[in-house]
Amino acid sequence: MAEAPGSGRRALYKAVGSPPWKEAFRQGCLERMRNSRDRLLSRYRQAGGSVPRRAQSSLLVREVMEEEWSALQSVDSCPEGLSQLEELLDLAVLEEIQQELAEQERCILSEYETSLQFDEKCLSVMLAEWEANPLICPVCTKSNLRVSGGVVACPCGLYLSSHSPELTEPKLRACLEDSVNEHSAHCPHTPAFSVTDGTEEKPSLLMSCVACDTWAVIV
Repeated sequence: MAEAPGSGRRALYKAVGSPPWKEAFRQGCLERMRNSRDRLLSRYRQAGGSVPRRAQSSLLVREVMEEEWSALQSVDSCPEGLSQLEELLDLAVLEEIQQELAEQERCILSEYETSLQFDEKCLSVMLAEWEANPLICPVCTKSNLRVSGGVVACPCGLYLSSHSPELTEPKLRACLEDSVNEHSAHCPHTPAFSVTDGTEEKPSLLMSCVACDTWAVIV
């Protein structure tokens, strides 16, 4: 009986689809996906924050597999006759690796979403405290700030001799709230506050965010 078209190739791929090259390819793909976290999150934000539910609609799985396949081709241990990743995927030889990468991608994105939700909650709590209570120090987030004669001080050690003697607590509160709201308009992460050392000029209150690589001087 005549052999079905492609059955010879299928048998070949099944034969060679065993250790060591297949496991080396799997481990390489998983490591490459872990190292591509920033690229994945950038792709995720560009896609509007939607987590793919299937490997076919994943954001980076196919790209990671293609990159790792190209790297594998340059290694001497790569078996002869395997040159097209497309054929292997069509024959489902590497389907389990594709599914495993898709699951890893979903885990990375789910952790990122959880982090965003936590940051949003922290930001809401911080703004609510500022509005309902005496002005809380943004550096230590525990003690109340004292503003008098343009000088800003906190028991935590924060001390700013303002460039504006007319600075009052309501004005400082407004500056802080405006800066936080402006930042949250383009970045979901909670910014951090610190005081510059004032080596060359008066110390200043600085708001910064590592996630979006921005900073702003408050006072």
